[in-house]
Amino acid sequence: MYKIGLIPGDGIGPEVTREAMKVFGAAAAHAGIQYETVEYDIGGDRYLATGEVLPDSVLEELRGFDAIYLGAIGHPDVKPGILEKGILLKVRFELDLYINLRPVKLYPGVPTPLKDKGPEEIDFIIVRENTEGLYAGIGGFLKRGTRDEVAIQEMINTYKGVERCVRYAYELTQKRNKENTLTLCDKANVLTYAHDLWRRVFDEVGEDYPDIKKEYAFVDATTMWMVKNPEWFDVVVTCNMFGDIITDLGAMIQGGMGVAASGNLNPESVAMFEPIHGSAPRYTGKNQINPIAAIGAAGMMLDHLGHEDAAAKVETSISDLLASGKIKDLGAGRMGYTTEEVGDLIAEGL
Repeated sequence: MYKIGLIPGDGIGPEVTREAMKVFGAAAAHAGIQYETVEYDIGGDRYLATGEVLPDSVLEELRGFDAIYLGAIGHPDVKPGILEKGILLKVRFELDLYINLRPVKLYPGVPTPLKDKGPEEIDFIIVRENTEGLYAGIGGFLKRGTRDEVAIQEMINTYKGVERCVRYAYELTQKRNKENTLTLCDKANVLTYAHDLWRRVFDEVGEDYPDIKKEYAFVDATTMWMVKNPEWFDVVVTCNMFGDIITDLGAMIQGGMGVAASGNLNPESVAMFEPIHGSAPRYTGKNQINPIAAIGAAGMMLDHLGHEDAAAKVETSISDLLASGKIKDLGAGRMGYTTEEVGDLIAEGL
């Protein structure tokens, strides 16, 4: 019996969460998987009503779950940064979800802005370190608000943090067994201390995986090759800041935010899954938003729980629907189906 925490969140979050869990439930029924859910009203509305963002008591409950599913965070009446730091970053850091996993996969029937590229060329995974780097929040101000102001933000890289991220990436490359190539994306020619550590650890851990081909690419070159030759990539491992940037580029080349799913993992404990899009408040309650990214995240959750066959069936049902041409456009209100109907089609496709 798996225990799953649900944080539908803000805006269209509850709508896409409902469809994601509809498909998750259908896949679980087919596979004989038993689970229960606990839903939390964490998000902008709660903050505006109570001043609470993410109570420590809720965080402790989430710590004991098998998985967490997040719909979307972001409220037009809440200052940017409050919910993102107070919910997303707090969960990632406090639960030590040190891997951000982002498949970049172009589905059949989905247009990409890249000329002459298709599903065969766009199919790789980005492994982003998720709890260190510039996001650790180490820094401060001197003489703030004056013309002499100094602002400092430090990049934190530990051997432990880099090693476990890199090792996970090697293991994933081996398990994926596609091109058996792992690329380190860094900026070692400029960030000569931080990324010297990344390169040394990458080479050291790589000795345990002699069957994996090792490649290196500076982050600026990575962005160029993702556009020009995305087929060169199999698995990419990178630091927190660069991962944040190149995963958004990955979303665009795979057809947009509406098909991009992600996981925040601690392979030894709990994990949190979410679509990478925002809360899109202007579409709230209209039943028009595309739920495919959210459903893909539910498929990733099945995989994390150890049910690879069920996860593969979700992936196949998404792919078959998109390849069928039934979905006219992935944009909100232009799909030819409602949010709920797309969820029904994918659940039935199982």
